[in-house]
Amino acid sequence: MTGSEPSIDLEGWSCPVPLRHTDRIVMGHGGGGTLSGELIEHLFLPAFGAAAAGATPTDSAVLDLGNGTRLAFSTDTYVVQPLVFPGGDIGELAVNGTVNDISMSGARPIALSTGFVLEEGLETALLGRIATSMGRAAVAAGVGLVTGDTKVVEQGRGDGVYVNTAGFGLVPAGVDIRPARARPGDVVIVSGEIGLHGVAVLSVREGLEFGTEVRSDTAPLNDLVEAMLAVTTDLHVLRDPTRGGLAASLCEIAEVARVGVEFDERSVPVPDAVRAACGFLGLDPLHVANEGKLVAIVPPEVADAVLEAMRARSVGSRSAIIGRVTDTHPGTVVVRTSLGASRVVDRPLGEQLPRIC
Repeated sequence: MTGSEPSIDLEGWSCPVPLRHTDRIVMGHGGGGTLSGELIEHLFLPAFGAAAAGATPTDSAVLDLGNGTRLAFSTDTYVVQPLVFPGGDIGELAVNGTVNDISMSGARPIALSTGFVLEEGLETALLGRIATSMGRAAVAAGVGLVTGDTKVVEQGRGDGVYVNTAGFGLVPAGVDIRPARARPGDVVIVSGEIGLHGVAVLSVREGLEFGTEVRSDTAPLNDLVEAMLAVTTDLHVLRDPTRGGLAASLCEIAEVARVGVEFDERSVPVPDAVRAACGFLGLDPLHVANEGKLVAIVPPEVADAVLEAMRARSVGSRSAIIGRVTDTHPGTVVVRTSLGASRVVDRPLGEQLPRIC
């Protein structure tokens, strides 16, 4: 470089994708993708040491209490912005999210705790709306809100309200649902249209209009799971594709079970409004969050019966078989595109849409 050329300020550069090796937390660490997984594997688990020896990579843990009693336990914290969005609010989302995490173990949710971090200056009317939504959602899901805690932080030190919910449920005898049980030949089913929640939140946050209102799909899935278990207790895997969307859930299953997953892009139910919004914003619907959908991996001999039972419930009326588990390319998810080509589906590094739950 000659003396006449301008100097380059490397420190002023920014990268659109968070760097994998960083000495500070970035938004992508909370996105449910690769960065989240690395934070858990390389920071939390080593730091927790022997206390985390029984930890699982799923959203709920199943604890054996003896005498044939197994308890599913889960906790989640909600920081969604805005607090109210088309189809729901942070309170309803918090209840449904933890109910669904418990249900993905095949457990029947029983009770939840509620924890609030409130920012000084929050309107009590808005807090009342959120609390009322939580009560209604709990009644609809058939769970109790049995204990809780409230803290207040100074104005400017929070974001209105953060909500934590934790809960437990009982796992029926003979039920063993976990990612490692995926087997070659199993059928992959998704319970309905994907991408609704992420696009609904984004539309309000950014003031975007897509010709029609996109509403969040937030809903409890415990009744749907019970209907599936009534067909067979031998469901292999259930996941609710929240952060990171359908792609993240399928990638996690493939990695944990060391199997391949193949699915047909044309078979995945994507609403026209979601497809249009994602096309406009450069997003992939497979990576957009859902809050009222599940992906199931079931033995082929019961797939049609399970699908029929799912479609008989309102939350599963658009259920569809989208693919199969294979013994080829273990740990990898492959999608057949609408053009007939195939491409590898990666787990997102961080999150396309931060703070959607």
